[in-house]
Amino acid sequence: MKSQDAIKIFEEKQVRTLWDEDKEEWYISIVDVIEILTNSKNPQAYWRKLKQRLKEEGNETVTNCHGLKMKASDGKMRLTDVASTEQLFRLIQSIPSPKAEPFKLWLATLAKDRLDEMQDPEISIDRALKQYLELGYSQNWINQRLKSIEIRKELTDEWKDKGLKEGFEFATLTDIITKTWADKTTKEYKILKGLKKENLRDNMTNTELILNMLAEASTKDISQATNPKDLNESKIVARQGGDVAKVAKESLEAKTGKKVVTNFNAKKILENKR
Repeated sequence: MKSQDAIKIFEEKQVRTLWDEDKEEWYISIVDVIEILTNSKNPQAYWRKLKQRLKEEGNETVTNCHGLKMKASDGKMRLTDVASTEQLFRLIQSIPSPKAEPFKLWLATLAKDRLDEMQDPEISIDRALKQYLELGYSQNWINQRLKSIEIRKELTDEWKDKGLKEGFEFATLTDIITKTWADKTTKEYKILKGLKKENLRDNMTNTELILNMLAEASTKDISQATNPKDLNESKIVARQGGDVAKVAKESLEAKTGKKVVTNFNAKKILENKR
């Protein structure tokens, strides 16, 4: 299964999803949906009881649900019960909630939106812009964030062209880039900002975003110029790209007397704007 994970937003709540390119189908974390619909403090326990009851009733929908690895709150990939949009429609009928109907409407648009985005990539950019505005980010930050998505895509496309694999190899190179310019691995960076399952880039300041973009854009440009043959050669390129941003960061810190990489996260940034 060719899949791509994503975080979707429903009423400011995060929903973990996986897009199956072969089946053109979303698979959605059931416990995330239960948490939204019930406000349960322990959605896992709620799901276990619901699943047991539905199985006893001979419900085929719950029998057909399966597990996929998704990023948990501790940042690790863990097996999570998921359902397709069609399966979720049926499960929601068994969960009494005033949010059921608006969630069904949101769910109904999910697959259509994805197919529209595949036909016209600008739609996904517009949708991301709207979501960030709804969450309270500034227009200036959003512009930087959308640009960072474009640059990241160009870098991962370059890695794919060089025969590198998504997952471990992409994560390894990303860690090298980040460690080089920010002096922290991605995990260390997230710990500094007090993040768990939140996206690191969504919690960077403008300056951090700009330097991360510089590091990734430089890595892509150097890769295209030097044509690395394998992962080991690409690691060298990743360090070189990170070095470009590191020099810029150290120069800025020397002139301002302030550290660029800080524990500032989105919550603090948004609170300061109120």
